Amino acid sequence: MNLPKPGKIVIISSPSGGGKSSICRKLLSPSRRKKGWFFSVSYTTRKKRIGERNGREYFFISGEKFSELAARNFFAEHFKVHLYNYGTPRAPLERIRDKGGVILLDVDVQGAFKLKKEYPEAITIFILPPSIAQLRQRLKKRGTETQEQLKIRFENAKKEILLYEKFDYVVINKELMVAVKQVLGIIEAHPCRINNIDKKQIREKIGY
Repeated sequence: MNLPKPGKIVIISSPSGGGKSSICRKLLSPSRRKKGWFFSVSYTTRKKRIGERNGREYFFISGEKFSELAARNFFAEHFKVHLYNYGTPRAPLERIRDKGGVILLDVDVQGAFKLKKEYPEAITIFILPPSIAQLRQRLKKRGTETQEQLKIRFENAKKEILLYEKFDYVVINKELMVAVKQVLGIIEAHPCRINNIDKKQIREKIGY
């Protein structure tokens, strides 16, 4: 009996306003969805923003429900970020990985480190803004936070940027579509990294 081909867990992280959500949306084209690409929808206690839909960007739940799920080991990782709780559900991630699909995770830096520890085979990609000034401008332009929330997000972002060296790959998001192509290239080429290759299988193939 042939075991299913292991899939890819792709963790995309960035400081708030870095563009990770936009990149994930662009990567999940209809053609890739047909090939088994999925987005991991996280759970959060924050309120919906204009244009968001429950079950698409996030599952929006109460703090009480979040605590209940966390106690049941429902989440592969969960943290409090920018005054709210966020968590990645474990079951869909492992199901898609085991079926040989690709699952994209849009998570903060803390979540990325926790997931990488639990799933060391995961691909971690950090999205950097072109500059701190542009990051501040992007956060203000969204118009979705209060001044207090903006200040917290920006201060956290400045700290998170310094952690880029702890990721497998780094992409600077100056132009969205260029960044999307670079992330796609990373995902497709990752199996060719020397530490991901079965050296015994290579020798057998080339007869040496």
